[in-house]
Amino acid sequence: MNVRRVFFTDAGVLRAPWRIFLFLLFTSIAVQVCALIVGPLLEAVFAVTGLRGVSTAPWIECAGLLIATAASLRWIDKRPWSYAWLGRDAASPRRIALGFVIGAAAIGLPTALLMSAHWLRNAGGPPGSVWVAGLRVTMLLLPAAFLEELLSRGYLLAVLRDAWGWPWAIAATSAAFGALHLANAGANAESTTLVTLAGIFLAVVLVATRSLYAAWAAHFAWNWTMAVVFHTAVSGLPLESPRYRYVDAGPDWATGGEWGPEGGLPAGLGMISAIAYLIARRRSATRREET
Repeated sequence: MNVRRVFFTDAGVLRAPWRIFLFLLFTSIAVQVCALIVGPLLEAVFAVTGLRGVSTAPWIECAGLLIATAASLRWIDKRPWSYAWLGRDAASPRRIALGFVIGAAAIGLPTALLMSAHWLRNAGGPPGSVWVAGLRVTMLLLPAAFLEELLSRGYLLAVLRDAWGWPWAIAATSAAFGALHLANAGANAESTTLVTLAGIFLAVVLVATRSLYAAWAAHFAWNWTMAVVFHTAVSGLPLESPRYRYVDAGPDWATGGEWGPEGGLPAGLGMISAIAYLIARRRSATRREET
């Protein structure tokens, strides 16, 4: 048996499992280093700006994943940032804005419908500033969405796409995305299925825009709309919700129960509608390019 073939393809490229292993190794090391260096700096910044109490963990993990992505692209693949859809063109404000609007609409419209049907009710909330709480939650959701995109639809998706093709790569990363949320409060078969669908939805945003930043914007907008606009649970996690809070008051298959609106059938229909729109938009753009 040729030992070299265990590690490299006939074209001399390091095989996908080893590339993934090295990426995860780089991530583990980078996160530990960032925790020692970046963590204390962030805590000081948050204290000075009045955001004391905002978790530094997602910021540290984001930094670690970005460093690991850069290291993998430079030392393993010798590819530019665009290989992982993080190039300059991918940062186009238009693409990012499209991602944000799609993400907000896909969950905002179903949540508004649940409220109009009185299947979500206002249970009130503790006193406090809606604006300050919204800023704190935003500072949590921004890096949390980016780190999940970097992990689920960044370098790893690019490697699996090369090895298996788009359909299987999206299926695998979306299933893993669903599994990542199994430990959250209220997780069940329906919520896991819908989170897996969310992985497919965000992958379609990525493919349609060729921008991981757009997928990040869609992911962030989805969570932000629930947490900051409607004050509902996000993936089973209750966040700061002063003055008002919308909770389950209808059938769990629609409201998502403890998981929040994203765990209900209307959210699934919102994502499917957004996917259909993005596919149609992409096909229309392709036809225009060919004529």
